[in-house]
Amino acid sequence: QVQLMESGGALVQTGGSLRLSCVASDRTFNFHEMAWFRQAPGKEREFVASINWDSGSTNYADEVKGRFTISGDTGKNMEFLQMNSLKPEDTAVYFCAGRRFGGKFDYWGQGTQVTVSS
Repeated sequence: QVQLMESGGALVQTGGSLRLSCVASDRTFNFHEMAWFRQAPGKEREFVASINWDSGSTNYADEVKGRFTISGDTGKNMEFLQMNSLKPEDTAVYFCAGRRFGGKFDYWGQGTQVTVSS
């Protein structure tokens, strides 16, 4: 079973930036799409951004458009989330996820904590 591992979470001040990374244990695993989700304390997990491995197209939640940028390296099965202009409401555990063509997001990392202080 391929595993995903996130890194890059930290404590940052409002207005700051962070770059999250996610790597798959199997670089040859054929993901169709990878994404970032987040879960704040007391809230449900929510979608943040996704990138289609085949087309390169991206999607973003309205709350992060213009501030976050998702990118990836298909050859290394890695994805990144550049987060700028961070706000306290961005505080959450951020999860990396992946799905195969026709499947659901069945592959998840353990999460990395992002805390934005006001």
